[in-house]
Amino acid sequence: MGRLLIDTIPFTMTKRQINESLEDNNGRLIVNGVLQRAEAENQNGRVYPRSILEREVEKYKGREIKENRAFGELDHPESSVVELKNTSHIIRDVYWKGDDVMGKVEVLKTPAGNILKELLEAGCTVGISSWGMGSVKEASNGKSVTVEDDFDLICWDFVSNPSTHGAFMRPVNESVVSKGKTPSYKKINTLVRDIICEIDGVCSI
Repeated sequence: MGRLLIDTIPFTMTKRQINESLEDNNGRLIVNGVLQRAEAENQNGRVYPRSILEREVEKYKGREIKENRAFGELDHPESSVVELKNTSHIIRDVYWKGDDVMGKVEVLKTPAGNILKELLEAGCTVGISSWGMGSVKEASNGKSVTVEDDFDLICWDFVSNPSTHGAFMRPVNESVVSKGKTPSYKKINTLVRDIICEIDGVCSI
């Protein structure tokens, strides 16, 4: 029986890069970078065969992206359905670069999208996280597991815990590649609280 599979890649931008993206895209914050990686063990010990990811990427492009509903949330939802009230971004395109699944991601001007933008402007590293349902089997090395053919990709969300090595997204102008350290959960939770307090004018969390 398939189970929930979640894997995350680090994502960070500087405030200057954000401003450049906004200027280059008429006020829209659009970033471009790695969403997922095939044929490489991630920090969760999982390996995604390229053939499986190719199939799922094509499905996602022909369905969610084509129909302009490739939404994602800030943090994973409790169910397998993306809730519009929590939507922070939309995937505009997905393509391959070597064994990397690349994506063009627009951060939306929704409440969740504004929180994500504020976190990025504060220099935080968050994660772009794939999740789906599927099975795994132990690899021959006895240390990692391989995702099996029943894997079904659901979406990519932004979360606080990165799990894949060495991949950072960048503004769509593609002029800069950004790097940074991952802040602790405590720092991100504090920033989210402060942002919500500033928006609402009352701190109730």
